[in-house]
Amino acid sequence: MAKKNFWFNSFIWLVFVVGLSKQAKKKIDKSSIIEINDIKPFKKLQRTHTNLLVLFAQSERDASSRFEVLARVAEEIKGRGTVAYINCGESKDTKKMCKKLRVSPQPVMLKHYKDGDFNKDYDRKNTVKSMLNFMNDPTGEMPWEEEEGTEDVRHVHTSSEFVKLTTKEKKPIMVMFYAPWCGYCKKLKPDYAVAATELKGEAIMAGMDVDTYDAYQIREKFNITGFPTLIYFENGEEKYRYQGKHDKDSLVEWMRNPAPSTPPAKEEEWSDIPSDVVHLKDDTFDDFIANNPSVLVMFYAPWCGHCKAMKPEYTDAAKTMKEEEVPGVIAAVDATMETAVGKRFKIEGYPTVKYFKDGEFAFDVNERTADKIVAFMKDPKEPPPPPPPEKDWSEVESEVEHLTDDTFKGFLKKKKHVLVMFYAPWCGHCKKAKPEFMEAAKHDVENSKVAYAAVDCTVHRSVCNQFDVQGYPTFRYFNYGKKDFKYIGGRVAKDFIQFMENPREGPPPPPSEPEWKDMPSHVTHLTDNTFEEFVTTHHSVLVMFYAPWCGHCKAMKPAYMEAAEELHSKNARSVLAAVDCTKEKSLAQKYDIDGFPTGECYRKGEFASEYRKARTKEDLVDFMLMSEASAPADAKTAKPEKPVEPAWSDEDTDVVHLTASTFQEFIKSHSSALVMFYAPWCPHCKKIKPEFSEVAKEVNTENKVPGALGAVDCTVDGDLCTEQEVKRYPTRESFTSHGEFAYKYTKKRKAEDMLAFMKDPQKPAPPPPPPDWSKESGKVHFLTNETWDSFMAEHPSVLVMFFAPWCGYCKAMKPNFFKAAEILSEQHPSEALAAVDCTKFKPICKRTGLKGYPTGKTRLFFRNGEMEKDYDGDRSAEDIINFMKSMSGVDTVPEETKGTETEKEESDGLKILTSANFESFLSETEHVLVMFFAPWCGHCQNAKPKFLKASEAFAEEANKAFTAVDCTQDSDLCDKQGVNGYPTIKYYRYGAFVVEYDGDRTEEDFLSFMKSPPNPLPPDQPDSNQDEKRDEL
Repeated sequence: MAKKNFWFNSFIWLVFVVGLSKQAKKKIDKSSIIEINDIKPFKKLQRTHTNLLVLFAQSERDASSRFEVLARVAEEIKGRGTVAYINCGESKDTKKMCKKLRVSPQPVMLKHYKDGDFNKDYDRKNTVKSMLNFMNDPTGEMPWEEEEGTEDVRHVHTSSEFVKLTTKEKKPIMVMFYAPWCGYCKKLKPDYAVAATELKGEAIMAGMDVDTYDAYQIREKFNITGFPTLIYFENGEEKYRYQGKHDKDSLVEWMRNPAPSTPPAKEEEWSDIPSDVVHLKDDTFDDFIANNPSVLVMFYAPWCGHCKAMKPEYTDAAKTMKEEEVPGVIAAVDATMETAVGKRFKIEGYPTVKYFKDGEFAFDVNERTADKIVAFMKDPKEPPPPPPPEKDWSEVESEVEHLTDDTFKGFLKKKKHVLVMFYAPWCGHCKKAKPEFMEAAKHDVENSKVAYAAVDCTVHRSVCNQFDVQGYPTFRYFNYGKKDFKYIGGRVAKDFIQFMENPREGPPPPPSEPEWKDMPSHVTHLTDNTFEEFVTTHHSVLVMFYAPWCGHCKAMKPAYMEAAEELHSKNARSVLAAVDCTKEKSLAQKYDIDGFPTGECYRKGEFASEYRKARTKEDLVDFMLMSEASAPADAKTAKPEKPVEPAWSDEDTDVVHLTASTFQEFIKSHSSALVMFYAPWCPHCKKIKPEFSEVAKEVNTENKVPGALGAVDCTVDGDLCTEQEVKRYPTRESFTSHGEFAYKYTKKRKAEDMLAFMKDPQKPAPPPPPPDWSKESGKVHFLTNETWDSFMAEHPSVLVMFFAPWCGYCKAMKPNFFKAAEILSEQHPSEALAAVDCTKFKPICKRTGLKGYPTGKTRLFFRNGEMEKDYDGDRSAEDIINFMKSMSGVDTVPEETKGTETEKEESDGLKILTSANFESFLSETEHVLVMFFAPWCGHCQNAKPKFLKASEAFAEEANKAFTAVDCTQDSDLCDKQGVNGYPTIKYYRYGAFVVEYDGDRTEEDFLSFMKSPPNPLPPDQPDSNQDEKRDEL
């Protein structure tokens, strides 16, 4: 009885304690937290409270776990900040409010607002200390001690803590003195933290923010003038300053054997090197200029890469002038030392070259090579001024309303009829349409119900993306901002005016022609799922990227099919394929297809060359047979191809071959069915056929096992395979007795495994997750939704590879990308390579508009957080490194090839053009061939010597010229000329663009082209690659 009373009393006590606990939880004082239930009080709170932290939650229950901490924070921060709470699931009003604020808590979310505007999502620890640190400095950096993985770094905050650490500890101590804003400190922190973990027990790795009032005394004592500064202490005294590499291994190695660092050898001053260049100073400049009637002065900085590249040219020019007794003097000024002269002449960039005549500044000079500097000094003439920049359309007075992302919706709501022109400033067709559009707007200016508007899609991308603008110009009609459709009429004023009198959607398109893939031929039609495997498993493949509406594609199709037939009849190892880019948009993006038709040749899965010959059967066949002949030696000696195999359906097997008309009946009439979807060219399919046939014999014919085996040729019944979502070959799918899809067969391809499956069809285990690349060691920075913005803010130059772990092209590129990152971290630590897994961090990838991996604009260069350029070089580590060097202005020409580069500059036949002289030179010269290039581009480097050699043949002809434009130096000029890849070669006649060069990049073809340049096409026969490139893609 006593025992029963004991357990009863214990139970009562437990209930009592739990009750008290619940009451205690309920008694959290939330009076300091402002609860908001409507949008108007929230807007007022934003205006009146400049430091506001808001908790959004799906329900009161979801928010309850945060109240205790937030209540303490609200009480502590009172007078300096405010904490508020919104229950998004409480009522219709709060749901509406959260929707309007675009907040969807899952289940809770903390957002910070500063000075009335959204600042950022709270991304730190859910502790009182972390939140108070954040609220006291909501735009500042996260304290280092709060970052993950820094537990083994000893964080020091005050002078007294520092003294205690260095005097009491007996272990060796390294202290990293840093500032939170310092980019180099941020880069070092992860390696420093890992080193601290590895040295745990041996030494102490400490960190101290000395950019604070409390730490100023320490900063002054140890003369900390730059960040990070790493000092090694023993017995409370400074012993060494660490000057080694900023990586984990170097830190650990040095700490285990500390020693004074050898200072780097100081670079010799240019003025101390004997030469014929006169070096001027603040106190000698004026007298020297006054006493010499012709002086060229180069203002430079010792650290400037472009200055270093120019120095030998400038020195050679001075030497040549002395030897040839050219009148004048070559001088130089170190503007970082002689600041008075630099300031007087407003030197803002290096190198800056100025010409002085008779003691007075005359004009700036752009020449950078020895021969051109000497030629200038022989006859000093002021270069022509650059053409005035084209006025922005929105600044031109007209009746067209120019809309932005912010004004678009509001303007359209007020007008019954609005015709909007989505355009890009560089687009030629847009420029042609502008005056017609403005004339139509002027005509209808008195009609208050009608308006004409325009949107610059290079600035206001959001609204252009919303309406899927893919080419320029695109015209779209709106009725009070709601009903809208694409305008497909003419582009002259009378067409616009006539349309706006009675706006109606265009007539229905004519009946569609039969699809090319449905026509019998030996052209293989590829999709995103079959492309990679097909080009990899065939010796040589010519792929025609086309659009069904493209007139040039339609004209080429018969010859293309005839060429495929002839190659097939000759048992050639080369095959022809085609891709419909209106359906396979991801492939078009991957391979940067921007005009139709585009032919690309692949050899053993690798891109070999573009097809630039005539679109005839004979030329197509010759090109492919020559492609075979030019294969490596091992391919030449390979055994001849076997005779063409008969179709599997014609072989004597027990497999039931299905078509679209027999498929459904087959899968419904058996207790279970295993169907193999295949392509005749697929090597894996060929390998599995005997095994599959062996199982079919036991199941279909001998009836040893219930069920049936069938096969579908996807090159014949493509629609059926698409319907069954077949992505690759072979695909084997299991169906139930009701004809319903059960699951895909993913077990081994041996006969015994398939037979075992048919005896007991069971759903296979899910595949293992793809490998996490970010876990692999290396210098590539893997970014997430949370780290993207901060990383971009900290790194001025970043090349980002957007990838998917399953993507074959990504896997192929990964080793080179990692290798390039490793080399850049050593040679150029300011340049960063980063990667984003688009299967995990979709918001980032969606923001950049990505559609394919890792091509199709998925390798993007960012400068100061803004996307600046697509990387379209090779996937080699060398090209990636050269690209990054070129973007930062570093010389990308290897030492061993610098002689060649000098020869190139010295060629009499080739003229280097810039934005300053491009239009003037072209307008004065009848025939000009321009190569637009990038120094890091491998294809450009291959083409350069042939282009240079060909140019020499026309050196004496005044009316013909070979020229080149470096697009890394004149990107605006190249954008204006519609350059989308390197090299791009264009032919101009008296400044007017005629045609893009599409011959082979050989000396003979360049010579042949310029000996007989083409005439301009008449206006009604536009060139395919120009007109179709922008309007209709």
